[in-house]
Amino acid sequence: MDSTDDQEQQAPRPWIHLKTTYDVEAWIDNYNRDLQRTIDKKNPAGYGICFTLEAGGDIYLHTTPEGEVLLDITSEAEWVAPLITAATHVPPPGSQVWSLPPETLTQLVMGLSPLIGSTQLVREHDFRIRKRLY
Repeated sequence: MDSTDDQEQQAPRPWIHLKTTYDVEAWIDNYNRDLQRTIDKKNPAGYGICFTLEAGGDIYLHTTPEGEVLLDITSEAEWVAPLITAATHVPPPGSQVWSLPPETLTQLVMGLSPLIGSTQLVREHDFRIRKRLY
């Protein structure tokens, strides 16, 4: 892969609103294939996707090998916490990193879909460390 391909993969992609569970499942499958092509097999940690919300803030999403969904929500996106709780039936954590069961991914993406402006593949993000807020 050359640097042009690398830049294209990392460029933000405009979001297309997903309206059905079929749309969401197809998006998850496509995202998973894109991510598998991007992952460094020697160091697979820190890969995921960043959802940039139209009203402000970012949500970083990562799935563990066990299927657990980790969300790292920036301070600018804290306003979306009630929607995440409503979509997944998981109460907000005491930190900015949410841990969700695997079966909530489809509902999560469906609930967030109308709020997302763009997505971007992420290569290096520590989903377990709270970010310093400035």
